Amino acid sequence: MDTRRGWLRTVLGAAALVSGAAACNDNNSVTSPPTFTPVAVVTQDQLKAALAQAVGVSADPAPDGNGGLNLNMWATVVDTAGIVVAVVYTGAKEGDQWQGSRIISAQKANTAMNFSLDAAYAGFSGLALSTANLYSATQPGGSLFGLQEANPINEDVAYGGDIANYGTAKDYMVGRRIGGTNVFGGGFALYDTAGNLVGAVGVSGDTSCADHAIGWKTRFYLNLDNVPGGVAPGGTDNIIYDIDGSGVSASGFGHPHCLDPATESGVAADLPVTFPVGPGAP
Repeated sequence: MDTRRGWLRTVLGAAALVSGAAACNDNNSVTSPPTFTPVAVVTQDQLKAALAQAVGVSADPAPDGNGGLNLNMWATVVDTAGIVVAVVYTGAKEGDQWQGSRIISAQKANTAMNFSLDAAYAGFSGLALSTANLYSATQPGGSLFGLQEANPINEDVAYGGDIANYGTAKDYMVGRRIGGTNVFGGGFALYDTAGNLVGAVGVSGDTSCADHAIGWKTRFYLNLDNVPGGVAPGGTDNIIYDIDGSGVSASGFGHPHCLDPATESGVAADLPVTFPVGPGAP
């Protein structure tokens, strides 16, 4: 009897191992992130060219002009379903910019997409919220505190694939939903010339203040900045530096300074002047 029981245990154990191995197979439709065909909001080349112009590396390899640390950058675009369309960087290789910023750029794009609107009913033309606009409301005591913990990233999508393909057309995030929520500067909704929300772009790699400026310019160069309305002066989604010494934002949509308040304020004030939002081609 003991021999039979031992034999049965061996058979059942082997069956469990086979079942477990099958469940862990990379081709398993339940555990592997599903892939989709994203809407062609932009091409890889268009995003890379726009980001290079925004960072200031089109003419020479040195980033400049955005009031930050002058670093290379990542950018990600998602469509209205949150599917990653393209991922790019400005350096010569993947390691020339903060590697952690690849995922942050995707989070920012996803956040801007999720919290911006186009025309939904008569009298409402739409509302664009940049990720910079969400900072104050998500701090302790704010009306949206805890938002940054919502909708976590899909880690399998974020860290899957070959690192050598990151930032290329073969980036593992492309064609997959990344998720994530980020509440500091660098994420913007994308609007076509008719004012339709078509997706969002997120950039990361410098201070969050510089990220905002670079993201704004990237959207401008993509000609997808026909913003219908926003919470910043002039009805835009520009960054608002109105947090006082006690940490309170006068507008409720403020963002803190990062390094040099005077420089950052000047850069922000110039954005809607030199890089105006609207349907016109840049």
